[in-house]
Amino acid sequence: MLIFADARLTYLATPKTGSTAVEMALRPKADIVLAKKRKHMNAARYKTKLAPFLKDAFGIRAETIAVMRDPVDQIRSWYKYRSRDGISGQPRSTSTLTFDEFVLAVAQEDPPEYAQIGSQFSFLTNQAGELLVDHLFSYEAQAAFLEFMITRLNTEIKLKRKNVSPMRDADLSDETTAILRNARPDEFDLYDQLVASDGYLGPA
Repeated sequence: MLIFADARLTYLATPKTGSTAVEMALRPKADIVLAKKRKHMNAARYKTKLAPFLKDAFGIRAETIAVMRDPVDQIRSWYKYRSRDGISGQPRSTSTLTFDEFVLAVAQEDPPEYAQIGSQFSFLTNQAGELLVDHLFSYEAQAAFLEFMITRLNTEIKLKRKNVSPMRDADLSDETTAILRNARPDEFDLYDQLVASDGYLGPA
């Protein structure tokens, strides 16, 4: 998470949406940086806990911005990331699984440890399913996202690839895709709405 006081903007780091590259590029411009375990604070916690503190302590009233990725691609990124050699043999490793097997585990009500990845929908919304992000861009609309950030921060931005996952076959069957969509309808609906709006959802 990056907080820019003068620009009145908070970047919420949705997992597996290129957030590390954004953080590395914009960290020098940020007034407050939440890293490590606090890096991926979700929108609900930010709104209820951190935003009131920023307002009371520093007079910062910031809009929020975040990125959402195609749900299958975001889960695929988790699958590849957890197949890396550094955690091979550990409960979080996916190195012995096919992508279909991983997705079926993710779709369970009580997924095993290696498939506990949360969801973008729960990251971006409250318990009532209301979107809490002021400016939401699709991962595929990176040019529009960067243009927005460049304008708001009045700075050039050059992203470098970070946390690149291992190369691995990760095709998904139509049957498993349907099971995933049935297990996570809200996430797919929000992403479909985002795509239908040319990759951006913002204030009315």
